Amino acid sequence: MSKPTTDTDALYKEVHRRMVESGEWDRILRVLSAKLSEQGWSDELYHRAKERARAMDPPLFKTILEEISLHGEATVPLSVKREMTAQIRQFVKDQFEK
Repeated sequence: MSKPTTDTDALYKEVHRRMVESGEWDRILRVLSAKLSEQGWSDELYHRAKERARAMDPPLFKTILEEISLHGEATVPLSVKREMTAQIRQFVKDQFEK
């Protein structure tokens, strides 16, 4: 039985492929990294992971990664999410509305 999201998955793969081939993927990643760093998000996540590792005996990478990933996803500033979403939407619009 096929998944109901097959069309969505195919569209995602096509957008991702075009972004990578055009260099847009790397550009957006650089912008995202800079924005998160400017807002202190990267440092806060780093320090949180360090503290979590110190509290564990022995520190387990997989456990720390799972906890930090969940926290990181939940704490990305809304302004950054909106800006990145707008850039991706513009790319998609430019690519598919020709």
